[in-house]
Amino acid sequence: MRMANKPTATTAEKLATIQQGYTLEGATIELGAAIVDGEIHKEAQVRLPLAMMNRHGLVAGATGTGKTVTLHMIAEQLCTAGVPVFLADIKGDLSGLATPATGSEKLTARTSALGQDWSAKNFPVEFLSLGGDGHGIPVRATITSFGPILLSRIMDLNDTQESSLQLIFHFADKNNLELIDLKDLRAVIQFLTSDEGKAELANLGGLSKATAGVILRELVTLEAQGMEKFFGEPEFDTAELLRTAPDGRGVISCLELPTLQTKPLLFSTFLMWLLADLFEDLPEAGDLDKPKLVFFLDEAHLLFNGASKAFLEAITTTVRLIRSKGVGIFFVTQTPKDVPADVLGQLANRVQHALRAFTPEDAKALKATVSTFPVSDYDLEETLTSAGIGEAVITVMNEKGAPTPVALTRLRAPESVMGPSADELIRSTVAASSLLVKYGTAVDNLSAYEKLNGQAAVPTGDAAPGLPPVPASTSSSSGNSQADIDAEARRIEEEILGRPTSRSSSPESFPAPPAPVPAPQSSPQPSPQDGMFGDIAGALGGALGGGLKSMVRSMGTQLGRDLMRGVFGTSSRRRR
Repeated sequence: MRMANKPTATTAEKLATIQQGYTLEGATIELGAAIVDGEIHKEAQVRLPLAMMNRHGLVAGATGTGKTVTLHMIAEQLCTAGVPVFLADIKGDLSGLATPATGSEKLTARTSALGQDWSAKNFPVEFLSLGGDGHGIPVRATITSFGPILLSRIMDLNDTQESSLQLIFHFADKNNLELIDLKDLRAVIQFLTSDEGKAELANLGGLSKATAGVILRELVTLEAQGMEKFFGEPEFDTAELLRTAPDGRGVISCLELPTLQTKPLLFSTFLMWLLADLFEDLPEAGDLDKPKLVFFLDEAHLLFNGASKAFLEAITTTVRLIRSKGVGIFFVTQTPKDVPADVLGQLANRVQHALRAFTPEDAKALKATVSTFPVSDYDLEETLTSAGIGEAVITVMNEKGAPTPVALTRLRAPESVMGPSADELIRSTVAASSLLVKYGTAVDNLSAYEKLNGQAAVPTGDAAPGLPPVPASTSSSSGNSQADIDAEARRIEEEILGRPTSRSSSPESFPAPPAPVPAPQSSPQPSPQDGMFGDIAGALGGALGGGLKSMVRSMGTQLGRDLMRGVFGTSSRRRR
């Protein structure tokens, strides 16, 4: 049970508690000044240890209470500290980070009362958009990388259908059928449900033709809704989110979501893909002085509404383990009850804006929220319903891993524009970005659709510069010498294994390339040594080309572990 508040504490005692609790040694994010007994006390600064930002957090509050401004202000300070930030820009307001704010007498009075030394600044922002749906750099994912669990979420499949989709992905992986875009997955399902593929379907135990047909219809619906532009190549490398600017500040990646209301599941699930991909690729980092990245998940309730058990378990696992890789996640939503208890229990930092209590359900949510805070000198039910815009109840994890005292806080003002940047500035920023050259033009490489239909890849112009060439699947017509293929094999092995290769540079050290692999007609009988390495060769066959397939087969168990699908069923190695 919660202990009763301490009614005998004086204002001086309350201030002393807050001051002592927020006196921290390392670098911090300055949040604002404490409000005690109705007065702002700039001598009682409320702050968050930078080293604890990877312990995750929650920014909650009713609509219009200032959550977006809070994200804005925290992102500015993280950027200044050299920490990259990812933000989903739901309303377009966060693009203002690229434009210095304009001072005013009212603003000066507010910041002076908080003890804030305010000055107008702009910050390095990279504007992104999903599939080019907006002004920013297009962010795409391949279907194989996205994986069956996340795709099932978008398609609103039930548990049985989700399991069946996983079997379809397994079949594609095993048979070197690269799932790059929606038409590739549609082609594989059509093959399995055809007379030609019925033997393959029968061998995929647990997958019925009727269920495959349901998945196919849902897939066609996605295409009819125009979602094909979100999947394809060049796939976005999530390492781009970890960049710093030439002046040492962290780059703020701002993902524009102009049509969120029409595709909420797609957008929220894509955000989870970005996190899952980071989780799979980043090495263990342990405790750091500052995080490698802070990731803000806005409209977090969209992630969890109606989510399958597998999806929720995957989110919980990702949140629990990704902090050791140096990534902090902040969920942004209206009430803490929007976040499952297993996830909420892992969030160490809380910024709770005002809640409304207009209905019995609201009152119940309010009581539940109050019960999750440490004991304090505040009447939190009253405080949370009376807090003004730009005020929040805060408690965070200190450097010793203990919660700081609860403090009603008047939050600091951002130093950049609290609203959209000018369209001309956004367009010029995107045009000058190095990422536009890399991701701006969609390409359509040889994949499952072409293989199953006996077609060559549809020409779409040159691949985006900076991407490694995809070797041809035959040795006779590729135009590459065996020495070139051997050199590329060594380069890829060194990149994947993260160490110099021990392979000889002589051509004799590599087996001859195998013959081209036709579209699957029947299930091959695996030999005893195939097993996992057969899966590895299948998964990387398209990325490395047929000429390197036998090299992949012999690269060892470490590479095998790298290629296993991750916690969300995502692929840890993708064609780029």
